[in-house]
Amino acid sequence: MNVGVAHSEVNPNTQVMNSRGMWLTYALGVGMLHIVLLSIPFFSVPVAWTLTNVIHNLGMYVFLHAVKGTPFETPDQGKARLLTHWEQLDYGVQFTSSRKFFTISPIILYFLASFYTKYDPTHFILNTVSLLTVLIPKLPQLHGVRIFGINKY
Repeated sequence: MNVGVAHSEVNPNTQVMNSRGMWLTYALGVGMLHIVLLSIPFFSVPVAWTLTNVIHNLGMYVFLHAVKGTPFETPDQGKARLLTHWEQLDYGVQFTSSRKFFTISPIILYFLASFYTKYDPTHFILNTVSLLTVLIPKLPQLHGVRIFGINKY
C-alpha cells in the first residue's frame, strides 16, 4: 500500500516540465536572475548577460544532466534512480515539446548574451562553452551514455 501517494503517474518526474505554467515560471525565473544581476552596481551589462547565461546553463546542467533519480516515491522498482532528469523527461521520448523548449531556451539566451556583449571574444568564448556544455548532453545519441564512466552509479 502506497500511503501518501496522490498521483497517478508511474514517475511524476516525467511530467513536471509539462505542467501548467512551468514554461512561464521558467522564463520568469531566468528574467528575475538577469534583473538581480543587473541591479548589482559593479556589473556592466555585458557581464550581467554573460553571468545570466553561465549561471542558467550551470544550473540547468546540474538539474537536468547531473542529478539522477527522483524526489518522489515511485513504483518502478528503482529504474528512475539510474536516470537523469533529462532521460526521465517525457519517458525518454525524443523531440517532444518540453524537450524542444528546454533545448531552444539556452540557445535563445546564448544569442541574447552574444548580442548584448557585442560579440566580445572573452564573453563569446565563455558563452559558447557554456552553451555546448548544456546542449551536447541533450543529443539523442547521448541518451543513457556515461562518458568516461562519469555519473555511472
